[in-house]
Amino acid sequence: MKADYKNWMPKGMVAGTACGALVFLILTAVFAAAPVAAPVKKVLLPVLLAAAVIFIAVTVWMYLMYSAFSYNGKRQMSRQIIEGVASYVNVPDGGKGLDVGCGSGALTIACAKKNPGAAFIGIDRWGKEYASFNKALCENNSKAEGVSNTSFMQGDACKLPFEDETFDAVTSNYVYHNIPVRDRQAILLETLRTLKKGGVFVIHDIMSEAKYGDMQAFVKKLNDMGYSEVRLIDTTDGMFMSKWESVWMGLSGSAILVGRK
Repeated sequence: MKADYKNWMPKGMVAGTACGALVFLILTAVFAAAPVAAPVKKVLLPVLLAAAVIFIAVTVWMYLMYSAFSYNGKRQMSRQIIEGVASYVNVPDGGKGLDVGCGSGALTIACAKKNPGAAFIGIDRWGKEYASFNKALCENNSKAEGVSNTSFMQGDACKLPFEDETFDAVTSNYVYHNIPVRDRQAILLETLRTLKKGGVFVIHDIMSEAKYGDMQAFVKKLNDMGYSEVRLIDTTDGMFMSKWESVWMGLSGSAILVGRK
């Protein structure tokens, strides 16, 4: 049995866009050969051709993303990111960790393997947009990796079903930027609410100003609140990806927020 962590760029989305490109190419060819009045053809033909070109470009971009994120491909960016984030997580024996937005369980499992004496909970809403990600998949991946110190549950990152100061570590990877809210710093605070005094937090996301606001000011805010060792680490400078990769992949602003409560 082998773990299946899926892909952040679902194969179905790539295939669907490719089909859309094919449809527009066929429509363009059919319309070009059809006995349609010249003025109408002059207007509609460029529109159909432009749509075909756009769909082709998006398909190529999606395929390149799929290839880069694949756990079985050459680039394996997902694996590099997961192992990189997990490297910051140290939980004492008997402790507990929380992974918010666990998806297929990759980060939860990586943290559990690194800290075999601790228990890790992965929580996710597992929405329709990622239908292949679910609790059963996470549990099967844990079994495939020979990990027994994990558990998984459904829940909302904006309102976590845990008491204050429950966990010795909280983690998350590329989750909060997908949540349609105006104040993502509030989600960070909701996550940190569940962290024990002295616990570590490691949160990786696209923390651009457009998505998160002023994160340097947020780092200062955490320091003023009593958090320690708070850092915002750029992961697009060769740590997980190059600047160029972050640009064409739409991941500019990716960074790890790490520190202790």
